[in-house]
Amino acid sequence: MSDNTILDVKKLSTHFFTENGVVKAVNDVSFSVSEGQTVCIVGESGCGKSVTAMSIMGLIEDPPGKIVDGEILFQDKDLIHASKKDLRRLRGNDISMIFQEPMSSLNPVLTIGEQITEPLFEHRLLTKKQAKQEAIKLIELVGIGRSNEIFHSYPHQLSGGMLQRIMIAIALSCDPLLLIADEPTTALDVTIQAQILELLKEIKEERNMSMLLITHDLGVVAEVADYVVVMYAGKVIEQGSVLDIFKDPKHPYTQGLLQSKPVLNQRKKRLYSIPGQVPNLIDLKPSCYFYDRCEHRMSICGGSIPEKMEVDDNHQVACWLYEKEEVRT
Repeated sequence: MSDNTILDVKKLSTHFFTENGVVKAVNDVSFSVSEGQTVCIVGESGCGKSVTAMSIMGLIEDPPGKIVDGEILFQDKDLIHASKKDLRRLRGNDISMIFQEPMSSLNPVLTIGEQITEPLFEHRLLTKKQAKQEAIKLIELVGIGRSNEIFHSYPHQLSGGMLQRIMIAIALSCDPLLLIADEPTTALDVTIQAQILELLKEIKEERNMSMLLITHDLGVVAEVADYVVVMYAGKVIEQGSVLDIFKDPKHPYTQGLLQSKPVLNQRKKRLYSIPGQVPNLIDLKPSCYFYDRCEHRMSICGGSIPEKMEVDDNHQVACWLYEKEEVRT
């Protein structure tokens, strides 16, 4: 781990043991997040993005889920083997998370104020008066007016955009070192989405906070990312700086994702879509997981899983196309 690395995920594997078989939701995933850096995990639904985040937070329900291998190091602390007490101390304090659906993540029978002040009582040990004052400031920080009225409101009384801002306020309440945002703009319209992204960028820069952003939206990635991790079928298949990924994507899957994105001022009769389906995570074959959908597949791709290799400075790809010729023959 380098001096400025705040989170280091090494060969993480999280599986779910079901009646139908073992679902390998996250399979040998490695990446790191540095201080003040925004790392985006991108990929289709079901590729393991959210399970990776839940694994980091220690929120995988056992059974049926279990981290079966790997390491998760936060400031050199081992999160996988940490006690429940230590994880509780970290969650909401040093590491916070914005969950995907604010309407289902917030408690409908508690006021907004009660939900914002909870981590302030738990981690910062504030008095009731101090916690309310801090909660009002946080509501105003995330750009919501009528802060005192909102403090006493219930979730059903607020719009989706306001609820997402409240989720951000709760996540920021203890000034975390790392913010994990799981699809924070999915349910929002484009205008509100842009406002939320701008808000996250401003707060991150003001606090020199690290951010792990999970999304399937390449527009969001281009807007906020410093570094990009591309996942497919539970594995990292490419990772590099945002410029590397957008200007010079190496993996056929990454190329397909970028090709399927609408481009301003380019009219097409039909948007490109990657052919085929994501493989069944219960029945993964010992081959490149993208094999059946790849236009560049070779015989070696169907017989073994490629390892990540360095194709440029800090740009890695797991694809047989970039292995040495003697390895392929």
